[in-house]
Amino acid sequence: MLVDLSTGFVELKRDEVLATVKTRVARGDDSFEILEDARRAMTAVGYKFKEGEMFLAEMLLAAEIFKEIVVILKPHLVLARPHESRGTIVLATPQGDIHDLGKNIFATLLDGQGFRVYDLGVDVDPSLVIETIREVKPDFVGFSALITTAFASMKHVTDILEKEALRDNFKLMVGGGVTTPMLKDHIGADFQSTDAMEGVTYCLKIMEEKALPSRP
Repeated sequence: MLVDLSTGFVELKRDEVLATVKTRVARGDDSFEILEDARRAMTAVGYKFKEGEMFLAEMLLAAEIFKEIVVILKPHLVLARPHESRGTIVLATPQGDIHDLGKNIFATLLDGQGFRVYDLGVDVDPSLVIETIREVKPDFVGFSALITTAFASMKHVTDILEKEALRDNFKLMVGGGVTTPMLKDHIGADFQSTDAMEGVTYCLKIMEEKALPSRP
């Protein structure tokens, strides 16, 4: 019996959720649609946690369920993604924060759309971010944060990028539950959202605009 993923996540019905995902894959459902349903389910969990209706431990258990779903879907997402790279993005949870769920969801969605993703992990030292940007010359750089202690590290990185004339070479994105338009302006980012799918849509839009012939 199939379960609604949002209900399954909120009620932490791991076995039922994973069985539902496997059944949907077996019957030929689009793997991106299944992933999007799982993402929405995690959003529902995050909302309930924010409202005090779920505990942190419960949210972490739901996150583990999501990770297991990604493992199931990964082979199918790889087969379905475009053969040519749509662009390159460097992702990091900056120094001062060790949360990575939102970043991991975003990375998975981008990978499925054909982007080359360099995920530097969590609590990332600014020097590693700078070094990677110099090396891979990305189209996008994305910072994810769930606590405000990471903001100083974000600003430190952007200040160095400005000083070394590297900042204008890519679009800078910030995301995560504590990020705001005010933070975006403070660090000079180009885009901010708390919704991973909005970030993917933005990346696709920018790359489509880049592909358009330049006007004389």
